[in-house]
Amino acid sequence: MRENNNPEILRESGGLTSPNLSGGLRYTARQPILDAKNNLYGYELLFRDGKTDAFTSDGELATRTILDNSILFGLDQMAEGLPIFINCTLETLVDGHARVLPSALTILEILESLEPTPDLVEACRTLRAEGYRIALDDFTWRPDWRPLLSLADFVKIDFVATNAAQRADIINKVRAQEKKEKRRTRPIQFIAEKVETQEDFELARKEGFQLYQGYYFCRPVMMRGRQVPSNRYFHIKILEELNHTPLNIVRVCGLVKRDAALTFRLLRLVNSPLYGMRQEVQSIQSALIVIGEDMFRRVALLAITSEWNHNQPNEILRMALVRAKFCELLAPALDLNSTEQYILGLLSLMPAMLRHPMDTLVAGMPLREELQQALLGEQNEQRPLLTWLEHNERGEWELCDQLASSINIQPQLLARNYEQALLWAQTAINLGSHKQKRAA
Repeated sequence: MRENNNPEILRESGGLTSPNLSGGLRYTARQPILDAKNNLYGYELLFRDGKTDAFTSDGELATRTILDNSILFGLDQMAEGLPIFINCTLETLVDGHARVLPSALTILEILESLEPTPDLVEACRTLRAEGYRIALDDFTWRPDWRPLLSLADFVKIDFVATNAAQRADIINKVRAQEKKEKRRTRPIQFIAEKVETQEDFELARKEGFQLYQGYYFCRPVMMRGRQVPSNRYFHIKILEELNHTPLNIVRVCGLVKRDAALTFRLLRLVNSPLYGMRQEVQSIQSALIVIGEDMFRRVALLAITSEWNHNQPNEILRMALVRAKFCELLAPALDLNSTEQYILGLLSLMPAMLRHPMDTLVAGMPLREELQQALLGEQNEQRPLLTWLEHNERGEWELCDQLASSINIQPQLLARNYEQALLWAQTAINLGSHKQKRAA
């Protein structure tokens, strides 16, 4: 899926460095692809070289861009070792630049704007023989695409640009070609992209799609007449205590201890390398004393949010953590409170976690009015970092540029801190997610 431009992204050769593409700024984004059970299957990685706003036909610069990004983004950190989907130009495929990517984890997306020339087909055939998988992006049925369809492992269909009849026609024709060829040991998987609502997701699943790309899993399903679970309000009571300065240690520890799973998560996080502890902490009170009040607030908030995300796609929590860390890192540049910005980013996906609209949730939150309004979407002084990140998540590069200019922050600084937030969030998700062993 491509948003606005023709971004390219590339990958790994280990470690994280500060890139310098001849002064060109770069943005990166990753968009999750989930299966029918809302489990994370992989990511589409989007890249934009700010000098050209797209991939260049200059082979030397293209290769340098690929290699530079391969150092910058290790798949073990950027995509957790899951499959990655990347948009490919003709040069990327025919000139062999894609080979810097690991074949076992890479799906090469053939853009719908390309012509299925013999050179392109042969390049795809060679790359597939080397272990790469092929996806046809924004696919619509065209007879001249049959040679590429014979090589494809995935077909992506735009759920917004097509109706049900058109999608059924595409799926039926693809399946008919598979049956006719009788050469495929593994059927093509259909990916519904731009799936933005739960209704879209349910419809796509009924229509025969196996994978789904979009933000449907972040959209709350309205639950009229239902209350937010009482234990969630208990967590809000803890947040209210955390909002006081100084903390009432006795009251905070007493509240946290009443939730065994929350206590387990908080202690696990405090004792993790994430917070650099040199000694094991075995009680809530000692944790608060050792790491200090501000850090304790962050750890407790992460633990509470992990509990909120129970039984929801883990990607929601991952996105919330990226937002939290990103807003915290950039807060000093706008003379904003880092702790408040961390909270703003983390709570911005609260409706997706609790499956209730923000306006019914924010009223009970112990936050200043400006932060409450920012959570409700008001573009006030508290919200520019969160807004920039929302644009970046969708690859809306032009809007990113406009916002960066309006708040007078260099785009390179925004992009670099986004990358740092991604790496931090991955460590946090492994320690704080609901997949960890729960307390007895």
